[in-house]
Order: sequence, then C-alpha cells, then structure tokens
Amino acid sequence: MATTEENKFVYGFSEGKKELKALLGGKGANLAEMTNMGLNIPPGFIITTEACLQYFEDPQGVMETLRPIVLEYLKELEKKTGKQFGDTKNPLLVSVRSGAPMSMPGMMDTVLNLGLNDQSVLGLAEQTDNPRFSYDSYRRFIQMFGDVVMGIGDEKFERILNKYKREKGRGTKDTDLNVKDLQMVIADYKALYEKEIGSPFPQEPFDQLFLSIEAVFKSWNNKRAITYRKINDIPNFGTAVNIQTMVFGNKGWNSATGVAFSRDPSTGEKKRFGEYLKNAQGEDVVAGIRTPKKIETMSEEFPEIYKELMDTMEKLEQHYRDMQDIEFTIEDGTLFILQTRNGKRTPSAAVKIAVDMVKESLITKEEAILSVDAKKISKLLFKSIDENAIVHVLAHGINASPGAVSGIAIFDADTTEQLANNENKEIILVRPQTKPDDVHGLYAASGVLTQFGGKTSHAAVVARGMGKPAVVGAQDVEINLEDKEFKVGETTIREGDMITIDGTTGQVIEGKVPLIEPKIKGEFLELLEIADELRTIGVRANADTPTDAEKALEFGAEGIGLTRTEHMFMAQERLPVVQDMIMSRTKEDRQVALDKILPMQKGDFYEIFKIMKGKPVTIRLLDPPLHEFLPELSVVLLEAQELKMTNSLSKSLLNASVLDDEIKKKKKVIQLIRSLSEENPMMGLRGCRLGIVWPEINEMQVKAIFQAACELKKEGIDVKPEVMIPLVGMISELKLVKNQLVKVAKDTIDEYGVDLDYNFGTMIEIPRAALTADEIAKEAEFFSFGTNDLTQMTYGFSRDDAESKFLPIYLNKEILQDNPFEILDQKGVGQLMKIAIERGKQARPDLKCGICGEHGGEPQSINFAHSIGLNYVSCSPYRIPVARIAAAQAAIKEKSEN
Repeated sequence: MATTEENKFVYGFSEGKKELKALLGGKGANLAEMTNMGLNIPPGFIITTEACLQYFEDPQGVMETLRPIVLEYLKELEKKTGKQFGDTKNPLLVSVRSGAPMSMPGMMDTVLNLGLNDQSVLGLAEQTDNPRFSYDSYRRFIQMFGDVVMGIGDEKFERILNKYKREKGRGTKDTDLNVKDLQMVIADYKALYEKEIGSPFPQEPFDQLFLSIEAVFKSWNNKRAITYRKINDIPNFGTAVNIQTMVFGNKGWNSATGVAFSRDPSTGEKKRFGEYLKNAQGEDVVAGIRTPKKIETMSEEFPEIYKELMDTMEKLEQHYRDMQDIEFTIEDGTLFILQTRNGKRTPSAAVKIAVDMVKESLITKEEAILSVDAKKISKLLFKSIDENAIVHVLAHGINASPGAVSGIAIFDADTTEQLANNENKEIILVRPQTKPDDVHGLYAASGVLTQFGGKTSHAAVVARGMGKPAVVGAQDVEINLEDKEFKVGETTIREGDMITIDGTTGQVIEGKVPLIEPKIKGEFLELLEIADELRTIGVRANADTPTDAEKALEFGAEGIGLTRTEHMFMAQERLPVVQDMIMSRTKEDRQVALDKILPMQKGDFYEIFKIMKGKPVTIRLLDPPLHEFLPELSVVLLEAQELKMTNSLSKSLLNASVLDDEIKKKKKVIQLIRSLSEENPMMGLRGCRLGIVWPEINEMQVKAIFQAACELKKEGIDVKPEVMIPLVGMISELKLVKNQLVKVAKDTIDEYGVDLDYNFGTMIEIPRAALTADEIAKEAEFFSFGTNDLTQMTYGFSRDDAESKFLPIYLNKEILQDNPFEILDQKGVGQLMKIAIERGKQARPDLKCGICGEHGGEPQSINFAHSIGLNYVSCSPYRIPVARIAAAQAAIKEKSEN
C-alpha cells in the first residue's frame, strides 16, 4: 500500500488486530483478528474512527484524501476475489457498515449489495444462473441506499413491496415474489427515488460507494446514536467504516443467514443460542419480516455447517475469553463469519457468565468483576418491566427509587393504608408531593408517584429507604385531589384505575404491564464474595429503621454510614408529639414533649444497634428545618376558615366553645408556621444551628443513643455508636455542640456503669468546612461527606428546583455532561473533598472519612471515592451490591494502573 503509518486512514483486514479497537472500531478490529486467526472471513478493509472525527472538521478535505486510498484497497479486493468493482459481467459487490469502538447495535447505518446497477444486475443473474437472487439483491440495495444514504423513509419502500405481496395473495412472503414481481418492485422503487430526490437512482458504483461512506460517518451523529451514547456513557470515539466483500444468504435454499451466541444471553447458561433464515439476508433476521428458525434446527438442514459453526463459536469464545455474539452467512453451502463481538446480556446472565468462566479457568476473578456493569446490578434486586411488553407511556418523571410496580392509583394516604391493609391491594400513592403526614400511606403503598419534587424530596428519600419504586417530579401529570384524578394530555386516570410506574427509568405507564421478577441466584452471591476479596474500601448502608438495617445486612453492609433521625420523627403516631415540641413556647414545655419522644428514639436505636451486632452505626442528629414537620400553611388556613364558617352557623353554645378552642389552636399553628418560615430554609435554621438555638433537642437524641447502647452493652451485645453533627461550617460551632453532647454521653455511660467505645464526628457538606478541615478535624473524629448538600452549596443549585426547571436543559445543551446530584462532580465537589481529607488527616492522622450521600452507590463516584482514600462509602440498602462490585472494580483498575 502507498499509505504511510502516520495518519493512516485505511487498514486491510490482514493489517489490523483486536488491540486496535479504538482506531478500527469493534467490528473492524474483530474482522481483522478473525482474518488473522484463519477463519473464513469475506475480505475487506476499514476506514478508521480518526477519519470519521476529522470528517466532521473538514468533510470535503477528508473525502478527497480518502478517495485514492479507498480505490487502491478496492483493487486489492478485486485481486483476492477475481471480481471487478463496477464491472457489468462479473461485479464485485460490497457492504458498507459502521463499527464504533464500543458496541452500539442498530444505532448507526449499513448498506448491503453496493455496486449493483441496471447493467450489473443482468451480469450477476447470468453469472450465478439465478435471476431471482440477482433482482432481490438489487431491490434490497435500492431500498437500503434510499433509506440510509438519501433519507427516504424505509416505510415508503415497504409500502411498495407490501402492495405486490398483497396482489400475490394473503400470507405471501418476500421469497414468494418471482423475477417479474421483483422487476416491477425495482421500477417502482426507482420512481419513488427520483420523485423524492429529484434525480435518477445513481448507476455509477463509485458514486454509490463514496456517498455511502459519508452516510456512515454522518450516522455517528444521528439522533438515535447520540441518545444511545448518552444513555450508555459512550465517549465521542467516532465510527469506523467497514467495506467488505458481499456474501449472499439469499442466493437460494442452500444459503442462509443468522445470528448466534456462544451462551444464552438471557440466562447466561452455557448453551448455544441463535436463529437463522434460509434464503435471506441479515436484516431479515433482525427485522422480523419472517420467523427465523432456532439454531438447533440447522443440525438437520446443514449438518456439516452446523458442526463447523459450533466449533467456530467455541474457538472464538476461547480466543476472546467472553461470550460472543456472531453474525454468519451460508452462501451455496459455505460458511462465512461476518462479525463477532462480546455479546450484550441481561444483568443476571452477566453475573452467571462471569462466575462460570472463573470456574472454567477461562478468566481471572479480576476479569470477572470488570466484565459486569455495576450500574445494572441493581436490576437484579427489583422487579423490572418486560422488555417485550407493549406499553403506553403517559409521562416521564425523575427516577427516584428503582423498581417497577403496577397498582391502582389512590390519591390520599389514609385510603391507601386502608385498602392495602384490609383488602391486600397493590396501590400506587399519587400525590402532588408527600409530607411527613403521608408516611403511613407511603409505608402501605407499593409505589409512589408525585407531580413535584426531586431526588431528595420527602417521597424520594422515604421510598428509597423502604425499597419502594418511586417516580417524582412528573410535571406533565396534572393532579386534581378534589376529583381524585390526574390528567396527562387527553388521558384521564381516575382513582382505582390501574397504572404502572418504573422507578428505574422514571416512566409512568397506563394500565398493568408484565413485570420480570428479580432473580438473585447463587452466582450473584458468589460474585459479591469475589468482589469483597478484591475491594479495599468499606461499604456501609444508609438505614433509618430496623427494617432498613436488616435489609442492609442481608445485602452485605459492613455497618451503617447514615441514620437520619428525622425520619424517625415522621411516623404517624409520633408526628403530633413532634409538633407539640415545635409549638412549645418555653423550654420546660418543650422538654415535656422531648421526654415523650426520647423512649421512642431510644427504642429505634436499640433495635438498630442490636441488628448490627457490633458493626459501626453513624447516627446523624436532627438536620432538616423544623417547618418540614408542620402541615402546609395553605392547608391550615383553609381548615381555620372552615372552622370559622362552621362556628358562625352553630346554634349550640357547647359546640361554639369547642370550635373556638379549635380555631385558637389553628391560629397558633398558623402563627408558628409563619414564624418558622424562611426565605431559604435549606440554608437557614437547621443542622448544628438548630442544636445551638434549641440544645435540648440534640441532648435528648444523644441521651437516647447512649441509653440504647448502654443497655445492649449490659446485655453483652457490642455496640459502636458514631454521633454525627450536621451542617458544621466553623470549628467554633462544632466545639460548642460537641462539648455539650459529650457531657450527656459521659453522664449516661457513668449512669449505666459500662465501658463504651464511641466517636463524635461531623458531616462535611458546607464548602467552608472542607476548606478549614484542619481546624474541624481537631474536634471531629470522623468526616462523612454529605455530597448532596455539598453539591448544592458548591454549585449554588437548589436540587429540587434545578432538576425540575433547568438541569434537563443544561444536560441537553451539554453545559453539564452529567447531573451532579447523580454522578459526583470530581472537578469541583471532588476537589473540596480531596482538600478536606488532606487537611483533616494533617491534623488527625487516624481520621476516618466516608461518603453518605446517594453518590455512595454510584459506580463512577465510588471509583473517585476510592482514588482519594475514603475509608468507606454508604448508600441505600438496595444499592449495596452495586457499591460492592464498583468498589472492587476501582481497586482492580488502580492496581492495573500502578
């Protein structure tokens, strides 16, 4: 070849290898690799991904550079095949296919049978003595070229084809059309082309070729490809273009085409899986135009080729050391391999294949862990929607808590609780947003849907903790609580109607849909055990209740990294006492209410400590602003107005007196709500500030923690409480609050006469705390990064407002690459974390550092947490398996880089 290695845009199959995947794309690199393995691969060459990327910078210049190189490689193909490109008697026909470095099945474009025209179709018919095959190939080429290269909708061609099939009679297949039929189809196709494009179908094969190369380049940036890359976090690699000699599965009944997997992609079982069609081309199998046959049937129809295919599949799996997805064609009784790639598989299949291949000594434990997509592991723990189901998606919201569920729509918490408990019905609680008052309904419901809110809204946080599916912030859902219905466009869902929500994707779906039960098999547990062998960072759980703690242990938590005590306040029977405490005018009145709350909190802590059996438990003191425990002002105002109207109509003095008392109570609540109202409550009276203004609240909580711990210690059960003081920004805040609480802890321990190991630490969620971590660490024995608030304060975003109003636009316009509340911002928030760890450990070398935001269950964020030396990550119980796998992957990657 005349080309040089520098800026080499084209490689022949014999020049490439699988290690050049980034340059040659997955398809091209594997075709080259298989060629060099000696398999029967139709010859061809590859235009690199680098050429594609440069094409978008200088389209004309790149195509001018490529033209002479491509023509030179075509001459090599002509020598190998004995055919000539553009010849009318013995034409060389090629396919032009995309091939990105990472598999993107069906996302980009392919053109088959390229090189045919009105003259060469006659030559092909004469050469093969098979006119029907020749015209069928030409018909397919016009359709693909018109659709893929020129943008004429495929359905327009299909309408023409279906017209001729209908004329032949009901049940007619493509293969039933004879030569005359196909000639008429071709004539109509060409007429359609000229009508749509304004010029005749191109007869010059070289024009066809270079237009098709450009079309494949452009397909890298088509809408479906861009969407697929965003969903699967695929970088902007560009696509390679594979130009390969055509082999034909539609040459007659001794020819076929198919797809085969070396293992079952659904279950992971070690058995061959696949389908094929006789007398067909590849797109027929995928498009579902005809019903394909199972691969096992080939052993009867093509026994020798079946054996050759099975041997080839085994050879490829052993060579690539992974499950292979293989495309093949049989032309006149000869097997050709057109592609191999690591096969797409379900999460459960991925786990089984990884574990089985370790047992077969095909891969190492490290390779097994890296072969699994940690993000998809959570699907094994929740029901999911059957991918084959036809669904009517009503709306999209924020995917706040994973899993899918179908149930009847109910619009209030009381009815939800009643129907769930008494009639055992699956219910989806539908609310504009939920409040602490709704928690009993959330507990009873199978899932929750809200019109407003984000991933840190009450509904989202509580649902995640309970392991229930939740879709929040579905703003297209217009809820009418008075009429107990919601509307999306022209569709109305009334109370009692069946709906489905998918908390994994954020979809709201009309009616009941088929769901797939989670499958946690032995291999899943085995893979997690392998992960635990390899990871170096700890994995804890965010758990607010004894049920959460039990689930956390079940999924392998090594402790609790965050217990949010405010969620204990939200139970229906406790909320009135909490509200009494908030409404108290004096410290003495407040203490009366706190004395009622203390045994409740103590009972919760006792159960959680007991379940965790000596594993560390980090308890965050009360954090949110107090107004969150009070009813909505608008609701109380309405109730007060109704009481006044009732009072004015009452004729009984006794009733009037009772109503007067109720009205006074309502006025007191209204006054309190207004007094606690803040312009920016998330940055107002909350966290440690609340403990400074009302210290008795924190004191009650610490007393409850240590009473529970001491009682268990006396029972012979080890306990490791870690008390976390939230929202600290200054060392002076932490010192003041810690000193008052350490005294309560010591007094309680002395009262019980036990020895108890405990720690006091803080949540790093304010940038100033991160920047002054060397001071903070003098008082804090551990840091736990609250990355949700730290992200809010670093960006100046209110999460709920941002996610509902402008973050989607930021992501769409690529102002942000990722939602920083879902994937940790390493350049900003991450740098604050690094500073805090470095400065904190300078002051206290044994400082323990963890992360307790939901970033603690996200694989990219876990990898970063590992890289900066965190001791542990903490996440919701249902994310623990994800965290265990991701933590192991981070350790493996670090080891391989050093």
